[in-house]
Amino acid sequence: MDDTVMDLEVVGLRREADGVLSVELRDHADRVLPAWEPGAHVDLAVGEHVRQYSLCGDPAQRRRYRVAVLHEPASRGGSRHVHERLRPGDEVEVGGPRNHFPLAEAARHVLVAGGIGITPVMTMAAELETRGADWQLVYLGRSRRSMAFLDDLTALDPERLTVHADDVDGAPDLARLLKDADEDTAVAVCGPGGLIAAVEAHCAGRGLPAPRAERFAAAARDHDEVLEPFDVVVASTGARFGVPADRSALEVLDAAGIGLPNACRDGVCGSCLVGVVAGEPWHRDALTEAGRTDVMAPCVSRARSTELVLDL
Repeated sequence: MDDTVMDLEVVGLRREADGVLSVELRDHADRVLPAWEPGAHVDLAVGEHVRQYSLCGDPAQRRRYRVAVLHEPASRGGSRHVHERLRPGDEVEVGGPRNHFPLAEAARHVLVAGGIGITPVMTMAAELETRGADWQLVYLGRSRRSMAFLDDLTALDPERLTVHADDVDGAPDLARLLKDADEDTAVAVCGPGGLIAAVEAHCAGRGLPAPRAERFAAAARDHDEVLEPFDVVVASTGARFGVPADRSALEVLDAAGIGLPNACRDGVCGSCLVGVVAGEPWHRDALTEAGRTDVMAPCVSRARSTELVLDL
């Protein structure tokens, strides 16, 4: 994980599709930027908000970062700021990069992208094409006008690309679109929560390995769930802190002077992930596999045990 924070300059804005704007960033002195791999994202301070955006440029181009931002009608301010206020020459605070959505090692890959979910997936497709790997990309959107980077993707290999636009093709049939996936295929999906859930259900129904997924929104939570208090213990000092039901472990640690990196505080970015030495975490974030016991996101996750010993 890279917790680098940089002040980068906006050097380019480009309309990629209806409602999609790409932003190109560089260091003021044109210095080399931290390395990244397909699937990585950065944190952008946009207005009064910090938002996570997948890198969608060329990882070999170390002096530029590129992200693409969908103008969300229900935006809380992040995407609206990018589309309406951000301009070339502006300075943006950028954190990362970090990667919770890396390419799997597999004999064959099927990549699934919905809407703006194409941003991390297109870099995966480009990397797989460079490797000479066996891959296919299924790209779904409401209409072709709303689907960014179609020309770039077609240039990679049109035979490996399936484009499904709802306004022309109707509702997507995942059984048909994913029919070639088998037990040796690594499926990766990024897009709206409904698409991710449908791909997960499709793979589970066919007995295929669970797909890797990248979510742009916090995991859905049961409003009826009961949050119990628990203790966090700092492994290096033995200091113990009680986490009440109405506060997060991150808030409690921060109040005790034990600050952790944090960008979203919503279980999406992964900046606050911390190792767990003992105890059973209850994962409520959008990143961590349910069965993992060695790490947690203290911004939203809690404990199933009475205490968690954290690697701090």
